[in-house]
Amino acid sequence: MRRTIDWADGAIVIVDQTALPAEYRLLELRTVGELVDAVKRLAVRGAPALGAAGALGVALAARCGGDVRGAAAVLARARPTAVNLAWGVGRALAKLDEGADAVLAEALALLTEDEELNKTASRHAAEIVLAECPRRPLRLLSHCNAGRLATVGWGSALGVVWHLHERGLVEEVLVDETRPLLQGARLTAWELAQAAVPYRVQPDSAAAAAMARGLVDCVLVGADRIAANGDVANKIGTYGLAIAARHHGVPFVVVAPSSTVDSTLADGTGIAIEERDARELTEYAGVPITPPGAGVFNPAFDVTPHELVTAVVTEHGRFTP
Repeated sequence: MRRTIDWADGAIVIVDQTALPAEYRLLELRTVGELVDAVKRLAVRGAPALGAAGALGVALAARCGGDVRGAAAVLARARPTAVNLAWGVGRALAKLDEGADAVLAEALALLTEDEELNKTASRHAAEIVLAECPRRPLRLLSHCNAGRLATVGWGSALGVVWHLHERGLVEEVLVDETRPLLQGARLTAWELAQAAVPYRVQPDSAAAAAMARGLVDCVLVGADRIAANGDVANKIGTYGLAIAARHHGVPFVVVAPSSTVDSTLADGTGIAIEERDARELTEYAGVPITPPGAGVFNPAFDVTPHELVTAVVTEHGRFTP
């Protein structure tokens, strides 16, 4: 599979994640406005991929001219929880005084680095999983999508599965469907099928029952922001999953590049949690499924306290809060 996000012929090229698994479709984005729209509607998503989107967006703005810093500020605010987006914007903006070519070169360097850093982080995490889990082969549980589609081209938490699968150490992956937008059922399952890794999709609410039945050796998730003390913001439902894992004695491992660590935040209470459109819950495929006027609580993320996390792993190895 090509990179999830790349640069070609003066445009940002992304895999449209809203079309999967029915269609593998590429989109060419030629304005920052088009990129912001793609970010907001989750055509491109996942913290590392958003970091790349931030850098490439600045490169696009620099080539188009006009108020580059203003456009960059709009892009950085497109999704508030994932720290990588603003980080990628800031990294590219640092080269703006050197010209548009320097900005693009920095953004392209970030893409290459993202692939390598996530391969390294997931390799470290694979060794931690093997040390924590004596059973072979392993039964793993994933939430949301932290694979190739969430990064430039390898994956964070799902990258651990690629490493272990290459060694014949994966029995199966239980895939939380991840409501309400089904990133697990649509995206993670698609990636696992592409890689010929055995998997089963389950409702999010079945995760605790699967642990109680002894079907899970380890939970693997990514992160959108990690506070200095090790608190982790990730897709909504992660917190409940961590509570269930602790209750059942199942290791809970978080994998992310170090760019996801926000050292300016002492703990997770300072993480801004994005609230999504109510229609994600009140409609299905455009058809209303709730009574008219139903109230909605639709946070995109939750925060898991560090006490519930077995290990946060970056390219540097086990993260020390």
